[in-house]
Amino acid sequence: MSDPFVPRVGGILSADIAVPEHEREMRFYSRVLSTGENPLWREDLMNNRGTPIIGLGARTAEHTDLPLQWMPHVQVADVASSAKRALDLSGSELMHGKDDDGKSQWAVLLDPNGAAFGIVPVVSAEDILPTEGVAPRDAAAPVGCISWLDLTVSDASATRDFYAQVVGWSVQDVEMEDAGERYADYKMFGDDGNPAAGVCHARGVNLELPPTWMIYLPVGDLGESLRRVREEGGRVIKATRGTDGEYTYAAVQDPVGACLALVESCE
Repeated sequence: MSDPFVPRVGGILSADIAVPEHEREMRFYSRVLSTGENPLWREDLMNNRGTPIIGLGARTAEHTDLPLQWMPHVQVADVASSAKRALDLSGSELMHGKDDDGKSQWAVLLDPNGAAFGIVPVVSAEDILPTEGVAPRDAAAPVGCISWLDLTVSDASATRDFYAQVVGWSVQDVEMEDAGERYADYKMFGDDGNPAAGVCHARGVNLELPPTWMIYLPVGDLGESLRRVREEGGRVIKATRGTDGEYTYAAVQDPVGACLALVESCE
C-alpha cells in the first residue's frame, strides 16, 4: 500500500480528522512529520509532492458526533450499498453526503467496535494525477503517503467479516503466537490483489493499541519525530527498534488524544 495514488475498490485514498485546539495540533503534526534531510511532509501537511493525503480540520459544531480519531477514506464500488451493509451488520452512520439528485457521494461510518472510517466512490486516474504546478514524482524517491493501516480489536474475526462485506476486501490469515498459543490476524486486500490494511486481535504485540484505525505515516527521521512528539505534548504509546538499534515503528498519541503510527521512510 505504499502508493496511495491508485484507483481501486478497497484502496485507501486519504484520511482526515477534526480536532479541538487546531493551531496547537497543526504545530504538533507539522513538527513531527517534517523530520529528516528531505522531509516527506510540508508544514501545511501536504506531502512532498504537494498532494493532500491527510487533512487536519478544526472541530466545529457539525463535527460534534465525530469521534476523535483519524478516519481513513476507503474507496468502494457503491457508497449507498456499502453504507446499508454497515447498518445491517450493527455498524452506524454518522454522516452521509448526497448530490442534488440524492445519489450518495460519501459517508462516515462506525464499525461495531466504534472505529470510524469514511467511504468514497472509486476515483478516476485523472482525478489523482499530479495537479498543475506539482513536480512529477521520481519513482525511486520516498513520498509522503499512508503507508499502511491497521485496526486492533478484541474480536478481530467478526471485524474482518464486517469490512469484507462493507468495503469489499478479501482476506488472508497471518499466523501469530502469544504466550505459546497460535492464532491468526488478518491481512485485507483490495480488488486488485494488493494489500490494503490489517485487522488484528488485541493481544501479543498489539495488546496496548486502541481500537481505532491507525494510519501509518512515514517520516524522514523517526527518532527525531519521537523526540518532537514528546516535546510538543504528545505521547509515545509503544515503539520498536530494528537490529541496528534504530527506531522502525511507533504508535503515538497527539496532544488531544488521537492516535496514529509513525514509521521510518524507506530510502
